[in-house]
Amino acid sequence: MLYFLISFVSFLILSKSFTNKPLSSGESGTKIGSTGFWGSLSSWLLSSLRKGSTSTPCSFFRFSLVLSLKNNSLVSKVENEEEEVKVSLLDLPDLPLECILGHLSPAELCSVAAVCTSLRDSSRSDHLWKKHMERKWGKVFGDAAYRQWKCHVASKTREKISNQQNQKGIFAFLHGDFRPLFWMKAKSEKGTHSSSSLPEDSFMALYLSLESGKFWFPAQVYNRENGHAGFMLSCYDAQLCYDSRSDTFLARYSPHGRWTTEENIRWDRLRVPPIASSPHALHISDCLDDLRPGDHIEIQWRRNKEFPYGWWYGVIGHSEQCQGHGNHCHCHYNDMVILKFTQYSAGSRWRQTIIDRKHHIEKGNEIDGFYGGIRKLHRNEEITRWKKLWPTKTVVHD
Repeated sequence: MLYFLISFVSFLILSKSFTNKPLSSGESGTKIGSTGFWGSLSSWLLSSLRKGSTSTPCSFFRFSLVLSLKNNSLVSKVENEEEEVKVSLLDLPDLPLECILGHLSPAELCSVAAVCTSLRDSSRSDHLWKKHMERKWGKVFGDAAYRQWKCHVASKTREKISNQQNQKGIFAFLHGDFRPLFWMKAKSEKGTHSSSSLPEDSFMALYLSLESGKFWFPAQVYNRENGHAGFMLSCYDAQLCYDSRSDTFLARYSPHGRWTTEENIRWDRLRVPPIASSPHALHISDCLDDLRPGDHIEIQWRRNKEFPYGWWYGVIGHSEQCQGHGNHCHCHYNDMVILKFTQYSAGSRWRQTIIDRKHHIEKGNEIDGFYGGIRKLHRNEEITRWKKLWPTKTVVHD
């Protein structure tokens, strides 16, 4: 009787410790503990009965204590594991997540985009990639280049639509124009495309197309054809393609009827076109009345009227009658303006030309070429850039 009483009391105490101990994970922890207890108790009783031994109350109490300690250890382990759970990147609010992504390089953003759907969409956002576009490509990729990109995207979109319509026609023919089946197939393809493919008109797609050299864009190149004497201190329109391996560009120029190319062009020889017009169009000068000796200018010039214009650097000079000293200079009152290109040697026909301030549109002939519109340079940045390209010695070119 004493044996039974002690065993029963021990059993009640142990059962209470299991059922009244809530776990942070809900009822699962209690269920694990209860299952473990009944399994162990059944095994112990079965073993005792098979051995035919008469166990003492102490032995049963000792068994209950050990089992209780083991169960408490299990509960503590589960609680510790929950406490050790770390916050993942996806748990962050939008603002901190965008701040982190904003500090990543383009290559790192591409890696993050491959992790999961949520991070892929965040890593492809236009405002992130627009910053990278401006940082790396802003000085060479202008409005004209962006318009050409838009046309490129629209052309690819029309091509895809045309292909889909052709596939639709073939599919309808082969399957007897069974619309529900075709609709299911098109919907499935649309869902797959929208969830995984990169939008064609995104800034990320533009950046990757430039980096890979798949997209040619318009810009202007200083001292074309590797500094050929005939193009010294000039800037010509070209179509450019980037080579990421050498961090240089390939240029294609279209003088007349044929394309000429140039390789290994560095970044410092490129610029965004300052005038949003065709290289074949005459720039209407709006600065002629303001030109004074010492002003820095760019002027359009072309070999003949079938060639495109290039921009050439020069300065406004003094007339032969002017002494060129401060208040004694009256050249700015003269209708004739002296343009000097001092990169060429004295006596060269390219060293100087004269234009009419009042009636200048395009001046020249088939021998000396044609001088077009004039831009007065106001920004020191533009002037300094031209001076950095100045030849190490005077160019001899007749």
